Amino acid sequence: MLGPVAAGLAGTLMPAMGYLPALGGDALSLDPVRALLDEPVVWPSVRLALWTGGTSTVLSLLIVTLFFAGWIGTPGFDRFQRAISPLLSIPHVTAAFGIAFLLAPSGWILRLLSPWLTGFDRPPDMAFPQDPEGLALILGLVVKEVPFLFLMMLTAHGQVDWRRQMLAARSMGYGRAASWLKGIFPQIYPQIRLPVLAVLAFGVSVVDMALVLGPTTPPTLAVQLTRWFTEPDLERRFVASAGAVLLLLVTAGAILAWLAGERVFGRLARPLLQDGMRDYRDRAIQAVSALLCTVQAGLLAGGLGLLAIWSVAGPWRFPDALPARWFTGPWWRRFEGLIEPALLTISIGVTAALIAGVLSIGCLEAEKHRTGNRPRLDAANRRSLILLYLPLIVPQASFLFGTQVLTIIAGVDGTLLAVIWAHLVFVLPYVFLSLADPYRAWDDRYARSAACLGAGPLGILVRIKLPILLRPILVALAVGFAVSIGQYLATLFAGAGRWETLTTEAVSLAAGGDRRMVGALGLAQMLLPLLAFVAAQWGPVLLYRNRAGVRGL
Repeated sequence: MLGPVAAGLAGTLMPAMGYLPALGGDALSLDPVRALLDEPVVWPSVRLALWTGGTSTVLSLLIVTLFFAGWIGTPGFDRFQRAISPLLSIPHVTAAFGIAFLLAPSGWILRLLSPWLTGFDRPPDMAFPQDPEGLALILGLVVKEVPFLFLMMLTAHGQVDWRRQMLAARSMGYGRAASWLKGIFPQIYPQIRLPVLAVLAFGVSVVDMALVLGPTTPPTLAVQLTRWFTEPDLERRFVASAGAVLLLLVTAGAILAWLAGERVFGRLARPLLQDGMRDYRDRAIQAVSALLCTVQAGLLAGGLGLLAIWSVAGPWRFPDALPARWFTGPWWRRFEGLIEPALLTISIGVTAALIAGVLSIGCLEAEKHRTGNRPRLDAANRRSLILLYLPLIVPQASFLFGTQVLTIIAGVDGTLLAVIWAHLVFVLPYVFLSLADPYRAWDDRYARSAACLGAGPLGILVRIKLPILLRPILVALAVGFAVSIGQYLATLFAGAGRWETLTTEAVSLAAGGDRRMVGALGLAQMLLPLLAFVAAQWGPVLLYRNRAGVRGL
């Protein structure tokens, strides 16, 4: 994790200082920095990036925190957990298109309300999405990041004996929300700090969602950098590299500001933890959090459904709620151009996920042999966890251009190998984090029993451990596959624009294109991860249909 990021940052920093011999930059210079600061779009773009990233992170964390405080330990919590988990696999750009189709002036929500309520017989003239203040982008980021933070907080709960602690607090008269906010949240927040910082860094530096939902004049800083990087004038690469360093500094500043805000909030909240107040109006918290989470899940699910409708829609005039006609011909004949990008997407995703799975299992086995049966993570593992999160915290635009320089030096620029390698940098953290807890929780008594019967370490791993852990391994691979499908900048830079995946095709249509084609692309992006998760859930059932003991693990 450290090597590609460090090499990428070095490959970005040198052109930012004027040194890139391939483009005539033979000496260090501050001219790219001066040119960057002379750009009138820079500081408005920085403001937008900080505003959208910071606001979306605060709102996402607040929604998840309120929902846990109001619903933890209830049947409603379990139902929401089952409903929201599949939404995590949806690529960001797919979610962005779905939200845009719902909330646009000609979107489905306004169609349902027109003309009987709004009086509109044609779409109103308003800039939403892509509004100047980035409200649509904030909404899209919140809708997509709430499932991620929910699952991260759920995982952190496994490290705390929250049931007994809440039972003790309830026995002293504290309500459900007060028990959780005062007793549990201060314990689990340090464990979700890295995921929260990853969400903050992603919000500040996101490109694909910002292209669909974000402002255009000016855009966010990451989008502006992408424009400079892809301009035909190669001299703009120096300015783009300086901008990439600025994006890194802006993201680092946002993270430092968040950490400082944690300290301030901790000091302000300390009297609230000690005031003895036992009633935090549980019903009000339940109602507000349930409403917010329902709207979040409804926007995401409704947008995906609308993408499916657009993919088979015929003529569809405003304000009709449904198309006048449906596309009755064979679906694949109309969109046969998707076959090649879909096959390439599958190939890259499967390869990156399998490599990440092998590396993750190797790392976890090495950890097991080093730490033995200790249930807690040692200092080395915590440092490794920080390295795993490094590609998620460092802005992609700040180091992927540098990795492109590295691939040029290695002679693999624009090759499929370079694309898979770039995807692996982002897939591996998710695969490892998804697999780590089930792998560490495996009952080592199976291994000791097998060793007593003469099995060696490799035999125990291949014939006992991996079959028992097949389901979590397949789920982790499905998560990695879903992450690979959503990669845009990694494909664009490492592939030098030569490889067209479903995501690059979808983003290229963001500025305006056939909504039916966008719907088809979004539907394909949604179905591929869904099929991967279905295979992960039902594969062990079919494989071990005659072995009920293993099938139930």
